[in-house]
Amino acid sequence: MFPLYGGIEAGGTKFVCAVGTGPDDIRAEVRFPTTSPAETIKKAVAFFEEQQKLLNRPLTALGIAAFGPLDPNRGSPTFGFITSTPKPGWQNADLAGEVRRALKLPVGFDTDVNGAALAEGRWGAAQGLDTFLYLTIGTGIGGGGMVGGKLMHGLVHPEMGHIRLPRDRQADPFEGFCLYHGDCLEGLASGPALEKRWGVKAETLPPEHPAWALEALYLGLALSDFICTLSPQRIILGGGVMSQPHLFPLVRAETLRLLNGYVRSPQILEKIDEYIVPPALGARAGVLGAFALAKAAL
Repeated sequence: MFPLYGGIEAGGTKFVCAVGTGPDDIRAEVRFPTTSPAETIKKAVAFFEEQQKLLNRPLTALGIAAFGPLDPNRGSPTFGFITSTPKPGWQNADLAGEVRRALKLPVGFDTDVNGAALAEGRWGAAQGLDTFLYLTIGTGIGGGGMVGGKLMHGLVHPEMGHIRLPRDRQADPFEGFCLYHGDCLEGLASGPALEKRWGVKAETLPPEHPAWALEALYLGLALSDFICTLSPQRIILGGGVMSQPHLFPLVRAETLRLLNGYVRSPQILEKIDEYIVPPALGARAGVLGAFALAKAAL
């Protein structure tokens, strides 16, 4: 019998839990708000226990693609913990450990963006590539991906949303939204940063509003830095902010302008529309990434 996986996309706003094997086989799915660790983990565990009874078969493994910062190092005593997150109540929460002990399953654990990258590499917009980036531009900004066919890790994991950008304070005097750094990339270009700067939610701003040119500038600055540093074969941009259809052309144009012809690759110079792309798996990239992490945990 083929393996059946559990997946948790653990977001700072909501948890998405699912059972299945891949994008064409999701047997059950549930969403609920992220509250306290004890309450949220209890709901997740109850869902998987119920599904194993309903399906009359055990899960083989479970994956968790989570908000961070977190500890993805299996050799660490705090592997599976959410660490220095600004989300109240979740600092040093043993997310993976609590789930593993409750369900008695192998558990794969990584960032939500690394999980989404793994899913896009297996089933989505990065199939056939071994070095690519996945960034989410939403409530926060996070980045992950693969280099040489392996997920990005090191001391901990990438924190691409917290890079510093050159900026014109006269053109944009906004101080930034990040609790740790103020005007880092996340502090300037995340959904909450847009709302605080302009006084309304980003999705209500019309396409001609100056917010979008400024957003494209900040994202273009970040992407041009990532291209020069990591040389990805493709960049995938997900998250709620990128759901604005007029934003992708602006970001592509800014990235080209800022690179100024220096990176002489046809993928950038001639096929930028195929180089900076939305996720092929859409909003399910995160939970499908959790399935992929479950498989890797075996």
